[in-house]
Amino acid sequence: MTNSLFSLALQSVSTESEGGLFDFNATLPLMAIQILLLMVALNLIFYKPISQVLDERDESIRKQLTEASEMLMKAENITKQYELDLAQERREAQSIIASAQKGAQEIVALEIKQAQKDTEQLVAEATNQLNSQKEKALKALEEQVNTLSEQIKNKLINKQLIS
Repeated sequence: MTNSLFSLALQSVSTESEGGLFDFNATLPLMAIQILLLMVALNLIFYKPISQVLDERDESIRKQLTEASEMLMKAENITKQYELDLAQERREAQSIIASAQKGAQEIVALEIKQAQKDTEQLVAEATNQLNSQKEKALKALEEQVNTLSEQIKNKLINKQLIS
C-alpha cells in the first residue's frame, strides 16, 4: 500500500512541470494583502471593542475588589471596636453589680444589727414588765397573806375566847 501511495505522488509530481509547491505569481501578493486587510478589519471591528470591554471589566473587578477589601477592613475594625466596647461595658456592669451587692449587704447588715438591738430592747422591756408584774403579784399575794393571816388570827382568838 505504501508503494502505491508513493507511485501516485511521483506521478503527480511528474505531471506538474511548472512552479513547484508555491507559485510566485500575482495571487500570492493578493492573498497577503487580503490577509492583512482581514486582520486590520477584524482588529478594528472585533478585537478592539472586545479588548476594551475586557479591560473595562478587569478595571471594574479590580475596583470592586479594592472596595470590598476596604469595606472588610472597616468591618473588622468596627467589630474589634464593638468587642472592646462590649468588654468595657461588661466590666462596668460587673463593677456596678459588685458595688450594688456590697451596698445591699451593708444595708442588710445594718438592718440585722438594728433588728438585734430592737429585739434586745423588746426582751429587756418584756423582762422589766415581767419583773414589775412579778413584784406586783408578790405584793398582792403578801397583802392577801397578811389579810388572811389576820383573819385566821382573829378567828382563832375568837374561838379561844368563846371556848
